[in-house]
Amino acid sequence: MIPFIKSWREWRRRRAAEAIAIAIDETQWQDVEYPLPFLDRLSNGERSRLRELARQFIAEKEWSGARGLELTAPMQLSIALQACLPILNLGLDAYRGWVGIVVYPGDFVIPRRQMDEAGVVHEYDDHVLGEAWEGGPVLVSWFENLAEAGDVNIVIHEFAHKLDMGNGEVDGVPALPEEMSRRAWVAAFEPAYVDFCRRVDSGEDTAIDPYAAEHPGEFFAVLSEVFFEAPDLLRDEYPAVYAQLARYYRQDPLAASSTSSPTAA
Repeated sequence: MIPFIKSWREWRRRRAAEAIAIAIDETQWQDVEYPLPFLDRLSNGERSRLRELARQFIAEKEWSGARGLELTAPMQLSIALQACLPILNLGLDAYRGWVGIVVYPGDFVIPRRQMDEAGVVHEYDDHVLGEAWEGGPVLVSWFENLAEAGDVNIVIHEFAHKLDMGNGEVDGVPALPEEMSRRAWVAAFEPAYVDFCRRVDSGEDTAIDPYAAEHPGEFFAVLSEVFFEAPDLLRDEYPAVYAQLARYYRQDPLAASSTSSPTAA
């Protein structure tokens, strides 16, 4: 990207963030961040940058509440902090090309149509906690008590899907920066996915959400959750995947500071 254009976009985002009617003091920030303990791994400087990125994110996107949900500043801040954590060192341009965020009070239903191998079309209602639409909005559930959502991070999961869509296909391989190799990415993720599917199919009670076995795209999204929330678990189970995610997100949650990009595996 041309430096002038990038600087202009960043200036515009700062101005937009300053203009939004959200005055946030330190106590309010802490109240929103308290239920998100994985943010404690950030240094003071990283936390400050994340807060500013979240403010710009709120200003740049179009927000709406579904089923009568009235959005509040704490709701938006919580979602924005989680959505911006993966792009802390990537920047808001990683979320370009779409604007809508729809927040539901709890889980919601999406009608599905699916054709089986025999050509028969099945229609059913799918109860979901979130969904990301290519070129369209991100839909997420909101729970006042995050524990009600279970052992998942809905926001990081759905925004990981948005990153995965960066190359035009939800296949578990996001648009990688020039310094990363698609071959190295696949060499880390493919055997890990095969192994995880085998473990799930055998009935193993995996520490990682078995939903990751549904599709390579879900594997990337679930493991992105784990990378930020339980990085030691991911490193222990699939160290090569951890290394690739650390390079991609340009963060290392297990390091003292995630400012520097880790060495390639």
